[in-house]
Amino acid sequence: MRFEHVLVVGAGQMGGGIAQVVATSGRRVSLHDAVPGATDRAFATMRTSLVRLAEKGGADPDEALGRVSAVDDLVAADLMIEAVVEDAKEKEDLFRRADETLPPAAVLASNTSSIPITSLAAVTSRPDRVVGMHFFNPVPVLKLVEVVRAVQTSDETAAAIVELAKDLGKVPAEARDFPGFVSNRILMPFLNEAAYALLEGVAEPEAIDTIATLGFAHPMGPLALADLIGLDTCVAIMEVLHEGLGDPKYAPCPLLRQYVAAGRLGRKSGRGFYEYG
Repeated sequence: MRFEHVLVVGAGQMGGGIAQVVATSGRRVSLHDAVPGATDRAFATMRTSLVRLAEKGGADPDEALGRVSAVDDLVAADLMIEAVVEDAKEKEDLFRRADETLPPAAVLASNTSSIPITSLAAVTSRPDRVVGMHFFNPVPVLKLVEVVRAVQTSDETAAAIVELAKDLGKVPAEARDFPGFVSNRILMPFLNEAAYALLEGVAEPEAIDTIATLGFAHPMGPLALADLIGLDTCVAIMEVLHEGLGDPKYAPCPLLRQYVAAGRLGRKSGRGFYEYG
């Protein structure tokens, strides 16, 4: 399979990053987001990122951005990569529309962190061509792509996405379609336990993150990482894990729920466990 034209749906921090790396690989990108102004913000963020990378020998920003076009709705393409909010119904509705819009041979991929790929495949007429393509934030920097096979995903589709990930300069790792896949099944309990440590007064946020970064050789502490991911996204992923695996250890910490209810979503809202300018 050749993916020369890629439709990226969702222009947030993940979708914009995905559009950037796909365009940098020499492919044409159509970027769609139903939220007014979202694609404009994505283009500004992409330019800033590309300029920084160009200083280190990366692609020419104008050339890369010249391959990205904002579109008002879904368009025909060889591949769709979905990066909308972590909500099963919204993703399923999108996959139904994409199934009607994209050519029968096109592959439909999801950047979901936890929602079952099998359920997304089931709402389409091409379940063998549906796959998970889970990038990591920040997309232009982090190398991993978790390739998640639904029950229905064909060997051909999975192999094509693995090769695409390599061509984007990423390192693909294949996982089966279980709640949270591999990455978030391991990561979310870590972040959740850090939130409990804060809730129970074991230490202040800075101390918790310092212990993790210096003690575990992690580049970022769990609370700062949760702020980067988005506390609402963390809660949504934990709820999928809790429901799918039936284990109370995956239930979101009450402090996480409280912060989300208060609008403290992390970096994107200006405040989470920390405050941001």
